[in-house]
Amino acid sequence: MADSPASPTLRYGVVPPAERGSMSGLQFLQAIVDGRLPAPPITEIMAITMGSAAAGEVVMHGAPQGQHLNPLGSVHGGYACTLLDSVMGCAVHSTLAVGEGYTTVELKVNLTRTILPGMRVRGVGTVINRGRQLATAEGRVFGEDGKLLAHAVTTCLIFPIEQTRAAA
Repeated sequence: MADSPASPTLRYGVVPPAERGSMSGLQFLQAIVDGRLPAPPITEIMAITMGSAAAGEVVMHGAPQGQHLNPLGSVHGGYACTLLDSVMGCAVHSTLAVGEGYTTVELKVNLTRTILPGMRVRGVGTVINRGRQLATAEGRVFGEDGKLLAHAVTTCLIFPIEQTRAAA
């Protein structure tokens, strides 16, 4: 895996809306990658770190452990689903202009191989199409050996951030 996980100084938290809304999606994600902004709390729970962010593509790394197991002793399918939702959503996020937000409206996941605790995995999300109101993206999760473990597609709704503030 070419990209290395985040540094040991990684911190977690939620960025205030005013700060988050003052930068483009790519600037926001790059600030997380660089450690200038905290990583989202879900990434701590799921043992996921941001590897890289570019326009239309995001890479994250995962290291599922015992707390991610299902009753059969393998990593719960929700782990791969969360990683895929994260990389695809962040790939869409990387295309947002200042003042835009997004939310996932549809997610379809295929689990192709078992993920075991202790495996290191890499998720890659790529935007397929970015329209004015909708974006589609695809995601793939790979093992260290390069084998495909899961793949997915998503549709995200894009909206002005002001819209969410007015509704609150």
